[in-house]
Amino acid sequence: MDTNILLENGTNELEILEFILDGNSYGINVAKIREIIPYQKVTPVPNAHPSIEGIFMPRDVMITAIDLKNCLQRGQSEEKGLFIITNFNKLDIAFHVDQVIGIHRVSWSEIIKPGTTVSNSEDGISTGIVKINDKLIIILDFEKIITDISPETGLKTAEVDALGVRQKNDVPILIAEDSALLNKLIVDSLKKAGYQNLIHTENGQEAWDVICECKEEGTLDEHVRCVITDIEMPIMDGHRLTKLQKFICDIVIKFNFYHSTNTSSNSDLSFYSTTRQLL
Repeated sequence: MDTNILLENGTNELEILEFILDGNSYGINVAKIREIIPYQKVTPVPNAHPSIEGIFMPRDVMITAIDLKNCLQRGQSEEKGLFIITNFNKLDIAFHVDQVIGIHRVSWSEIIKPGTTVSNSEDGISTGIVKINDKLIIILDFEKIITDISPETGLKTAEVDALGVRQKNDVPILIAEDSALLNKLIVDSLKKAGYQNLIHTENGQEAWDVICECKEEGTLDEHVRCVITDIEMPIMDGHRLTKLQKFICDIVIKFNFYHSTNTSSNSDLSFYSTTRQLL
C-alpha cells in the first residue's frame, strides 16, 4: 500500500510496522522505513556508544547499526534477527530487532499519548500506544533515540543564534508538535527570533480545538495567524489538521519536516528551512 496516499488525502491514518524485542511488541511508522534486511555481521566502532553495535556497508552505503534492545535497557541483542533500515536527518540507521510481525493500518485517533508513568516529557522514548487485537503496541520515538545516542546529530538553535538579536514580533503562532524535544526546540528558536506570542500544543486535535474556540469567539486573528505543525502526531495528524483548517479560516501553515522519511519529496527539509520563512 502506498503510504503517501493516506497522507495526501488527509485521512488521519497511518501504517505501523509491529516488531518484537525481548518478547514485547513495539511499532514504527512504515513511512520511516527504507527497507528490512536479515541481520548481518557488523564492524565494531572503537569508543562508540554502548547502544551502537557497529557499522556495515550493504551496496556500498555505510549504515550504523543500533542495538534497540540495549537502548530500551533490555539487555543485548544476539547475532540474529533483522535490521530495520531508516533515514533520519540524512543519517542511515539500522535498528536491530528480534522479529517483524506485520503492518497495521490505524487511525491517529486510536493512538494514545503515553502517560507520565510510561514516558515523561523530557526523557521518554515513546510517542504513543495503540491497542490492536487485545495487544498493546508501544510506538517508539526513534528521533529521540538517535539524539540521545549522538546529540551532535540532533537539531540545535545555533543557526538562529547566528542571526543575532532580533526585533520583537507579536505575530501569534500556534504550534502542534507531539515530541517534547522538538516542541521545546521550536518554542526556544522562535523566542530567540523575536516571536513571543506562542501557543504550543501536543497534537493536531489540541491545535484544532484552539482554532475552533478562537473562531467561535471571534478572536482568531488575535491568537492564531500562523500554524507550525508536525505531520505525524497522535489523535490527529498534521495533514488532517490542515485539511480541516481550510474549511473555516485562512491561516498560514508551516510544516515541520524534521521527521524526514524516504517516501516524502520534502525529506531534505529541516525545521530551520521552515522557520527561516518567519524570520
